Amino acid sequence: MAENIRKIVLAYSGGLDTSIILKWLQETYRAEVIAFIADIGQGEETEPAREKALATGASQAIVKDLKREFVRDFVFPAMRANAIYEGGYLLGTSVARPLIAKAQMDVYRDTAADAVSHGATGKGNDQVRFELTCMAIDPNVRIIAPWRDPKWTLNSREKMIAYAQKHAIPVPVSKAKPYSSDRNLLHISFEGGILEDPWAEAPEDMFVLSVDPREAPDKPTYVEVAFEEGWPVAVDGDRLPPEALLARLNELGGANGVGRVDIVENRFVGMKSRGVYETPGGTILYAAHRAVESITMDREVMLQRDQLSPKVAQLIYNGFWYSPEMEALMAFMDKSQENVTGVARLRLYKGHCMVVGRRAEKSLFDPRICTFEEDEGAYDQSDATGFIRLNALRLRVRNNAGFFKGV
Repeated sequence: MAENIRKIVLAYSGGLDTSIILKWLQETYRAEVIAFIADIGQGEETEPAREKALATGASQAIVKDLKREFVRDFVFPAMRANAIYEGGYLLGTSVARPLIAKAQMDVYRDTAADAVSHGATGKGNDQVRFELTCMAIDPNVRIIAPWRDPKWTLNSREKMIAYAQKHAIPVPVSKAKPYSSDRNLLHISFEGGILEDPWAEAPEDMFVLSVDPREAPDKPTYVEVAFEEGWPVAVDGDRLPPEALLARLNELGGANGVGRVDIVENRFVGMKSRGVYETPGGTILYAAHRAVESITMDREVMLQRDQLSPKVAQLIYNGFWYSPEMEALMAFMDKSQENVTGVARLRLYKGHCMVVGRRAEKSLFDPRICTFEEDEGAYDQSDATGFIRLNALRLRVRNNAGFFKGV
């Protein structure tokens, strides 16, 4: 197979793994390596990554600005589905992988390459996410996964750092701070090093997007987020494109220490893994969106949506963005969001994000009906008598039949 591979498109970030893999692919396969860099909000990291790829030996370093597509077509749909993995992870890395792989496949076709490659380890989820997307797009694509290649011997962070030093490849980690991180417009993640001890507290100097909640301002920040049919459209009255809107919320949330999560999650391959995440803007978005839903979404629709949300999160986490079941579920999510138009007001304070208000021009919250004061006939409380008796009928029949064991 190696003899037939002359050109490889590598999903390149400039981090530890892909920095090493670029050189390794050249040495092992004697092939031309094209570095593909997806700009999904790394900020200043993109240009240095391009320069480093070329300096390391890439024949080309292709950068694609995918920030708007990332937020509009991946982050926002996941949020509209209220997709949260295992109750805490807002899927910052997971939701980015199908877009990166899709764009990588575009480069693969445009450059007439023979194979694609990635830096995901054989223990993680990203290998699945990348490869499922690639094979969904091209069932016959050849994929080189170095960490699973029998010729790969750099099976630890220590060995990879030594390899980098041998080849004069600068890497953003050291033996003192061997963290593996992934950053985009939605979040930054940290794994490895001291974090492999689930009892050890993450060091404060590790965090990037948020201030220490204990050092956040003593005065709370209020923010308003507007939605139209479930899509975020404005912050504090300013209509913004998707990527700018999320960036604004990242600034507000990060300044107040919002969005830090430290969890042990279940990887798709079967093991447990610890991850520390900073998702300031996403935390605000999810809370604001849920608040607008609370006054605009029908109870039974919300129940169905909430039952499906964990499945959507699982599909995203496991890499099945381009699966038929995902298409079906997202069609339901789109339908559920048709009336979710309104504004949520939130208070950000020392790591907390609390909804303090919500309003909508068309709202299911009717104060005439729910008031504790005189409702002027809007609701006849005597109607509840028959409602209760009908709901109690099966319980009464059960008791009369002798099936109720008593208390």
